[in-house]
Amino acid sequence: MARVGLSPERLARAGAELADEVGFDQVTVSALARRFDVKAASLYAHVRSSQDLRTRIALLALEELADRAADALAGRAGKDALTALADVYRDYAREHPGRYAAAQLRLDPETAAASAGVRHAQMTRALLRGYDLTEPDQTHAVRLLGSVFHGYVSLELAGGFSHSAPDSQQSWIRVLDALDALLRNWPAPTAP
Repeated sequence: MARVGLSPERLARAGAELADEVGFDQVTVSALARRFDVKAASLYAHVRSSQDLRTRIALLALEELADRAADALAGRAGKDALTALADVYRDYAREHPGRYAAAQLRLDPETAAASAGVRHAQMTRALLRGYDLTEPDQTHAVRLLGSVFHGYVSLELAGGFSHSAPDSQQSWIRVLDALDALLRNWPAPTAP
């Protein structure tokens, strides 16, 4: 019989909180059971495995990020939209490092297609329409933005910018200025 008050959604939320506290890689059904002071076996009525729990946390994180991004992008275009989207990722990663790590979890194709990850791509493509990019350049730009945002945020979270001047916020602004300039003057493809 399922324990009163436990559900897949509640476990995913509790797992996300645990991930923010101890790191996403430390989240298991056993660790979550200790949090609820129950035996791990009692959680298997709600989640199939630690991988299922981790996937649910990833889906929750993607949804939260997509909701924040949608709110931040509403009514914005160009550099203003680029900065808003970038700041959503950076702020979320700082506030929820475990959830941010979860959002990077590789999902199977069916789960990914049904996730809020699709909304992320759609919002990024909508942002890029303000830069007048067409395919395949739009796809290249989506990948560029994701790589730069994730790379910068990951290095910053790991303390990579804390040991020298200037402040990382100043560098962040310069990075976004450079991305905006690049997107406005997207280079023509080079011959193979």
